[in-house]
Amino acid sequence: MTEQAPRRNTPNAKAPQQQASTGQPPERKRPEMRVRPTGPIVPSSNIQGNALIVVIAIMAFLACLTLGAVSMVRATAASWESQISREITIQIKPDDNLDMDKALASARDIALSFVGTKSGQIVDEAATARLLEPWLGAGLDIKELPVPRLVIITIDETHPPDFEAMRSLLKAQIPQATLDDHRTWVDRLVSMAHTTVLIGTGVLLLVFTAMVLTVVFATRGALSGNRHIVEVLHFVGAEGTFVATEFQKHFLKISLKGSAAGSALAALFFASAGFLQSRTIATPQTDQATALFGTFSVGALGYLGILATMIVIALLTTLTARFTVMRTIYEIDLIRSDPGRSDSVQN
Repeated sequence: MTEQAPRRNTPNAKAPQQQASTGQPPERKRPEMRVRPTGPIVPSSNIQGNALIVVIAIMAFLACLTLGAVSMVRATAASWESQISREITIQIKPDDNLDMDKALASARDIALSFVGTKSGQIVDEAATARLLEPWLGAGLDIKELPVPRLVIITIDETHPPDFEAMRSLLKAQIPQATLDDHRTWVDRLVSMAHTTVLIGTGVLLLVFTAMVLTVVFATRGALSGNRHIVEVLHFVGAEGTFVATEFQKHFLKISLKGSAAGSALAALFFASAGFLQSRTIATPQTDQATALFGTFSVGALGYLGILATMIVIALLTTLTARFTVMRTIYEIDLIRSDPGRSDSVQN
């Protein structure tokens, strides 16, 4: 008798018997499914995208520059208005029968008798000569010329005096005296400030309009280059919102880069201009520029306005791209639903 080899107790030994009893094929190990990353519908960077970044940067720089200039002019006009509104001037013309010193003191006392006045100052002969020095030269003798003398009255801005009553009383007491409450200058400054704001607003609207049109053309160009992809995706069931979201993300990145660059350049411009102005103070050119335009410093609110402009430009660009894509997909649906129109478009 021959010895039989011992049977090994392994799972494979029972597999044929189980397969024969159940009659089912052996289970095969399924390969793991790997999802390939989908490529973007719009290329992340191309020549058109880089050019659009530059255009948006220029538009953002111009918008921030206009906003800062309007803020500076408004602040300067408000400063002028405040300074003018704090004072009134009494002018007394010289006369042969008039004691000028007595008339000046009397005019000051009459003005200070009204409620709403704070203090009065008589402009002496030396100060009057200094005022006329740019036109008549130095070493001027005021007594030899018929130069009017001035009295400056400081008033309460919140509760000003009755100017008409003061003017009438001065005219009755001192016929050579005239009162100037600077209302004409204040009205002109207010009108100039309002005009500047309107002009700045118009420039901002033009900049935003040009930027919107640029984004519309850029979006249509990107759609034209990828129209076949958009049509296939839309034909197989992709919603218009999905395609619009892809374009929206693309243009949001572009607009953020461009608006951030332009806004940073504008902020750097104002900071550099303010620094240079502070370094060249007390020079004729700087003093003249400061008198006309004020300080080239927009302050914290100005920089917040620059940041807000950057955000508005980015949102406006994104919404414009989304609207343009949705409009284009709507046109594609119209062409698909109208065969005759589709044939005419192809021809």
